[in-house]
Amino acid sequence: MMIEVNGRQYAKPENPVVVVCVDGSEPGYIEEAVKTGDAPFFAKVIEGGTNRLAKCVVPSFTNPNNLSIVTGRPPEVHGICGNFFYDTESDSEIMMNDPSLLRVPTIFKAFQDAGAKVAVITAKDKLRRLLGNGLTMKKAEACSFSSEKSDQCTLDEHGIEGVNALVGMDVPSVYSAELSEFVFAAGVKIMERDRPDLMYLSTTDYIQHKHAPGTPVANAFYIMMDKYLGQLDAMGCTIIITADHGMNAKHKADGQPDVIFLQDVLDEWYGKNRTRVICPITDPYVVHHGALGSYVTAYLPEDLSRDEVLDRIRAMDGIEVALTREDACSRFQLPQDRVGDIVVVSNQNKVLGTSADRHDLSQLKEPLRSHGGISEQNVPLMSNKVTDLPDDAALRNFDAFFVGLNHTKI
Repeated sequence: MMIEVNGRQYAKPENPVVVVCVDGSEPGYIEEAVKTGDAPFFAKVIEGGTNRLAKCVVPSFTNPNNLSIVTGRPPEVHGICGNFFYDTESDSEIMMNDPSLLRVPTIFKAFQDAGAKVAVITAKDKLRRLLGNGLTMKKAEACSFSSEKSDQCTLDEHGIEGVNALVGMDVPSVYSAELSEFVFAAGVKIMERDRPDLMYLSTTDYIQHKHAPGTPVANAFYIMMDKYLGQLDAMGCTIIITADHGMNAKHKADGQPDVIFLQDVLDEWYGKNRTRVICPITDPYVVHHGALGSYVTAYLPEDLSRDEVLDRIRAMDGIEVALTREDACSRFQLPQDRVGDIVVVSNQNKVLGTSADRHDLSQLKEPLRSHGGISEQNVPLMSNKVTDLPDDAALRNFDAFFVGLNHTKI
């Protein structure tokens, strides 16, 4: 049986398919954990499964990529082009976490409509309503909840209750590795109890923002993950592992963030507040990145030449590309009505901000690691099963369900 979702055909699975989005997992994290000898599931995947690279969506932020993965399409189709955007109709800057902003159905809704069981578990609650949009919550048939608010789950809203008792964990701190561990522990318990046809597990990048691949804390995090994925593997699940974006060091030699405050620059060039710079990385959880990422968009007054502004920005040190709205939306597959007049992307080791006085960096305890740019596009796409993908297939992270459902050999 084939199920059409947003113009793509997906096969209904014989065995459960679990897609894991490991937030911020640049290539190298998994490989370094395997070198310790304590990650047997990942070692098995690398040796006998599928181990490929894919490209994530730019801007390489959490919301646009998670929604691309669960709709199977880029932001120009589903509409979520950042964690945060400027709504020109209401003249307000708002979080992109309201389901009304999503323009197409998710794979989960289409599969539930076709009779499949679905489970969606995310670390942060900011994604929960978007990921679960359109699902009819039914006990043992469909659930969508977060680690962050696991103690507030109800059957009517989340399709599940008593989550903490089921998992055997209290609600973790939002700034902890345990927030992601809860996702995996819950996934194992629900797979044991309900055996959903589709499961989506989405973590937080708290660890990756602070710890590079191969460091002891990073290795411990992936070894933890390996334990739970091994249990899902033993239950016969087809597991696809990808990421919403990579991560890079974005700091100077002295450990301070290497940042261009673009609003301050434009204010100096053209007058205070004549332009409006938006940082789409902004979300409610800024302790580990200070709302500094490598992608911003800006709105310009009608009497200001875009070409002049872009030429001056391109001449600055640390800028990878500066594009008109039209060129950026064409290149990155973004919705034109939710992007500013220009888009600016910094290079691998630099971040962009608005004004220095609008970013609270006091809580950054380690040298900044962040994301958002083209340099964070490479992500893993791995499976515990062998696939029939051509060696030269150009893969995107939002091909994860397509690969898991259509191209794995059971």
